[in-house]
Amino acid sequence: MKENPEAPEHSGGNPLLTPNLRPGPAAATGIAFLLCLILILYGPKVGTSAEDIREFEAGKVAERDVIAEHPASYIDEAATQLRLEAQHRLVSGVFVYSPGIVIESQREYNRFGAFSREQFAAEDSSETYSLRVLAAFPGYFTEETLTALFKAPDRLEILRFGGNALDHIMEEGIFALPQTGLETYNPDMVELLRSSGVQTARERVPFSRIITLEKLREALDRYASEEVSQDFRQIVFDLIRPFLKENVFFSFQDTKRRLEETSDLSEPVVKYIEPGTRIIRRGFIITEEDMIRLRALNEPVKKDLGMAMGRILLFLLIYGLFVFVGSVNLIGRRLRDGEIYLLSALTALYLIGAAFAEHLPFNTKYFPVSIVLPTALAIMLPSILIGPPLALAWAMILPLGAFLSGSFDEAAYIFALVSGVLGSYTLQKAQKRMDLVKTGLIIAGGNVIAAGAVLLVNGAGGGDYPAPLFWAAFNGVASGMLVLGVLPPLEQVLNAATAFRLIELSDLNTPLLKRLFTVASGTYSHSIMVANLAEAACQEIGANPLLARVGAYYHDIGKMEQPDYFVENQTSYNKHNDISPSLSATIIRSHVRIGVEKARSLGLPREVTDIVAEHHGNSVITWFYSKALEQDPQANPEDFSYPGSPPRSRESAVVMLADMCEAAVRTMDNPRSEKIDAFIQELITSKIEHGQLAASELTFRDLETIRRAFVQVLAGYYHSRIKYPKIPPSRPVPPEPAVPAEGNP
Repeated sequence: MKENPEAPEHSGGNPLLTPNLRPGPAAATGIAFLLCLILILYGPKVGTSAEDIREFEAGKVAERDVIAEHPASYIDEAATQLRLEAQHRLVSGVFVYSPGIVIESQREYNRFGAFSREQFAAEDSSETYSLRVLAAFPGYFTEETLTALFKAPDRLEILRFGGNALDHIMEEGIFALPQTGLETYNPDMVELLRSSGVQTARERVPFSRIITLEKLREALDRYASEEVSQDFRQIVFDLIRPFLKENVFFSFQDTKRRLEETSDLSEPVVKYIEPGTRIIRRGFIITEEDMIRLRALNEPVKKDLGMAMGRILLFLLIYGLFVFVGSVNLIGRRLRDGEIYLLSALTALYLIGAAFAEHLPFNTKYFPVSIVLPTALAIMLPSILIGPPLALAWAMILPLGAFLSGSFDEAAYIFALVSGVLGSYTLQKAQKRMDLVKTGLIIAGGNVIAAGAVLLVNGAGGGDYPAPLFWAAFNGVASGMLVLGVLPPLEQVLNAATAFRLIELSDLNTPLLKRLFTVASGTYSHSIMVANLAEAACQEIGANPLLARVGAYYHDIGKMEQPDYFVENQTSYNKHNDISPSLSATIIRSHVRIGVEKARSLGLPREVTDIVAEHHGNSVITWFYSKALEQDPQANPEDFSYPGSPPRSRESAVVMLADMCEAAVRTMDNPRSEKIDAFIQELITSKIEHGQLAASELTFRDLETIRRAFVQVLAGYYHSRIKYPKIPPSRPVPPEPAVPAEGNP
């Protein structure tokens, strides 16, 4: 199938299995919720301070008592710092074991042992042995040590024991202690890290067990049993000492990491103030500790962090399900980027507004917080720009979000829910901007009833009713008026096909349609008839008839560039007679591309542009393809196919069928109702067989309904008339009948 680079993009696949997780909308959603989260968790609480502490100052004498009226807590910074310093002193310095040095030492000693055994076997003198060893291992040994080894009766045992002792000491580790720095860490213990490549073992080593180069003799004595003689030990020590090297080193980075982990795990010292505690005592000097406790007592009351986080995450989950998945079932498609931006902005503004409204000083305790929020406005905008089903869901989500965040109580939630549901429901059939004012009045009435019900449930007195009822009515009227001002720019920004914008585009006096009438009157007449057919069919199948009408008006605007090449604009001469079929097909095909370009340059809604791009699908221009086959049997059908894609909406598919049927019926001789019916059935079947309706979501029942609607409209338009007989001039002309003789004889 040929793809049209000019055609609008469509998402393929099952939308429920491929969530709408585009980076831009996901980032907008995340930012909106981050702002809401910060505001809800850390926003100030107006009116919670119990005292004006500006009159108190450390070092001055208090002029009055201050007694805690509510519990409070604060972090003792000084005590917390002392705790942290003590915990840091308990952190052990971290040393890292180096196995590579151990392997090298063992290899060198084993080489020495093997060399010595070879010399022993040669039965040379001790002097010769010593000289050969000193030549092979210069600087390792003294001649006295080598002579003592050679003359020892158990010299082979000495070599074996030396190897074992070296392995043991190196395995325990010879520490390279830094000159300074360890005094700031645990004075009794160090931490040793041994890495085996896959995992790292941690070992706590007391300072008393640490082996250094200065303590090598002690380490050997601990390893040797009491039965081993001092002379034996001395020879062994002198032999292995050159091979014993430091293999455990202090790690500043790992030690610093331990300090950071300790800081992270350290809990602050929290002190509590019980109600009734005397914070400031009159006549006494105010201390810095007194000021700390006074400031803690007057800190804004914070919400429980865990509860607030849980509520926000729950709301985020609900929001995400509706935006990325639920929208497919609610409006039949995925939300566009601009629509997600709109919903994210409305959500953030609504929750922020709810958080601020919570702080307003109402004069009555029965005043619902949501009465000052234009909930209906936040719902009416998605209802108009996206669709009433999603707006109805949003009318439940936004008040729920404010309730979960703690900004709304039950009364405020109920009031906002009623206002939002009314805002989504009353706009379902709105087609004029004045309908928004009427909607505002309806919402005002519903708000008054909801506010009255809340007041009745709470047992409010008679004096508590006027203010809430007035503000409830004002809320509804103001929401309707604000939509009038906010909607037009949002329509342009989102390029939305709202009912109001479609009504404006359906005006036949718009400059584009007037120009179409002037330069291509046949195409104009054809478009009007296609619009009537599409509108009638969409009304019958429950699609959007207004969108279909507007799409039909503009579907052939690409023909204005070369109107004489289209049959409906030709009188007697056909320009295609003078050019090849391939060139003719190219000219005919181009009106789709030109139409899409014009639609985009005019800023027509995307749904209308889709109809312009899809009204021929990717079907073959059969007339010119047949002509081409007569000249070249190898003609490629793709060269004679329209560059669009098959319709992906019901309205676009209906316009395609209406365009085809209207043009085809014009060619019929004596178009009676029965012939029209059979012909239209044949045309629709042809589109089905060529796969042009596969993505349109039209059912067979819809197609049958569309066929009947087309037949009814076309049969009425092409109904037969009585032929009036010519009256000879000699006979008197009878008077005009009262009712013209129309209809079938």
